[in-house]
Amino acid sequence: MPVRVAPFVRARVDAWRSGSVRAQWTAAAVICLLIAASFVVSLIHRGWMPLPAYFLWLLVARILLSFRPLLVVASLDAVAGSLSIALQEDMSAIHVVSIVEFLLAVVIVVYIAHRAHSDLPSTLSEELLGELRGRLQAQGRIPELPDGWQAQSAMLAANGVNYAGDFLVADLSQDRRSLELILVDVCGKGTAAGPAALQFAGALGGLIRALPPKQLFRAANDFLLRQQDDEAFATAVHLQLDLVEGTYQITSAGHPPALRWDVPSGEWVIDNARGTALGVLPRPELHSSQGKLLDGEALLFYTDGVVEARGSSIDAGIAWLQRTAQEAIGSGFAGAAARIIAQVDRGDDDRAALILSRQRR
Repeated sequence: MPVRVAPFVRARVDAWRSGSVRAQWTAAAVICLLIAASFVVSLIHRGWMPLPAYFLWLLVARILLSFRPLLVVASLDAVAGSLSIALQEDMSAIHVVSIVEFLLAVVIVVYIAHRAHSDLPSTLSEELLGELRGRLQAQGRIPELPDGWQAQSAMLAANGVNYAGDFLVADLSQDRRSLELILVDVCGKGTAAGPAALQFAGALGGLIRALPPKQLFRAANDFLLRQQDDEAFATAVHLQLDLVEGTYQITSAGHPPALRWDVPSGEWVIDNARGTALGVLPRPELHSSQGKLLDGEALLFYTDGVVEARGSSIDAGIAWLQRTAQEAIGSGFAGAAARIIAQVDRGDDDRAALILSRQRR
């Protein structure tokens, strides 16, 4: 008998984990039976099943059920829990207060579940959100580069949350001779920009290396315009780097200008690639710049959250970044991106920095 029960239970659990509506209602029916049993026990001996027990069933339902099954269970639980107290012969003011507080807790739990706007239980919704965040972060990892090259990045979401509108898409050619990457800043910040960033990252992930930089940005621009959302726009910068010769091309779409560490002058030089943001105009203005990284030189890319601050211009922010980045590489390029981000004042915008450096031979 136990051998037969185990596969049945396992199948029901797997169905629940898949988000099955039928499995949701099955779980709701089981909880309803437990609530009914608790109510019977309360009538027999109230000390064996106090009011907090009904709140426990409510919490279990919140974890296991989506909104509609939860609403049914919460309604039954509210009635059963209230009656278990109201039917007592020695009702007092404290009992009335307990019922009111319990019903208020039920209303709060149901309201929070309704605000989730999800057809999945809270546990599965959080798991799905975590998986999506993991995919976005995984897509932003730069592949291991050939000897002589080093890449590093650092990102910090607004207000310290784990979801940001800044993301990176990178691709290393199969022969490991060419690197392409795109750093993007989606309109919005933190959790508000997370869904748009994930969607846009998927679109760019399919376009990178399939199209030349300007055509890629025009296709991305069309994608954002099709969203028909006033806030569906983004700034981006594209890098095409030859890992053998060190030559590169930077194409910008409204992104803050890249910086290049120039060994002869010993300073960070501002790149001249400019352009307009994506998702604003049908034909965005895109500009490219070309150059070559010598041994010991590097490129620094960043989002506007690094250089924008209230009460100061973006030019002042870039000048600050030039000084800060020069200090950050004083002990070498390793860890410099994280040191730069650590120096940025905590604000209400996402921050990201990326450094690609060519090591001295």
